[in-house]
Amino acid sequence: MVRTVFEKPDAIALVAEVFRELGYEGASMSEITARTKLSKGSVYHFFPGGKEEMAAEIMAHIDTWFVTEMFRPLEEEDPREAIARMWETTDSYFRSGRRVCLIGAFALDETRERFPRPIRDYFHRWISALSGALARAGKPQPEAQALAEEAVVGIQGALTLARALGDEAVFGRTLARLKQRLETAVA
Repeated sequence: MVRTVFEKPDAIALVAEVFRELGYEGASMSEITARTKLSKGSVYHFFPGGKEEMAAEIMAHIDTWFVTEMFRPLEEEDPREAIARMWETTDSYFRSGRRVCLIGAFALDETRERFPRPIRDYFHRWISALSGALARAGKPQPEAQALAEEAVVGIQGALTLARALGDEAVFGRTLARLKQRLETAVA
């Protein structure tokens, strides 16, 4: 049965999950239509540029979400509150370790050659926003930068390990340790 989709954001969300599961290269048009239940006509209506346009739109959608929900709060709000919110947002977005980071997955394969700037910008912005919040909370900039890199590396690594081991509890334990580390650092 073909699913009816009336809005492009609906199609973006469905196709993103296919990319999360199969990667960019593995997500053929037949896999996309089969797994999303969208007709080929609907897919091309929303993404006339094909798979490359799909990936670009998905990354833009992810970026917009992270800017609104995580990066801007880290950059503009009370640093301690924003950092606390970051842990909750991260856990929720990645569904407690059950959902792979699509930008991270794209960074690990040949997709990074197609979209180097959005992939790089996503990670730079996250590290920069967190580093800035840590600095506003009183950490010297070099230490804030190192802590921010450690946190983002830990989150991404925990997502990979949780998926590889089939144990999403790895993600929760890692987030708890990273959260405690940053709370201690800004106490």
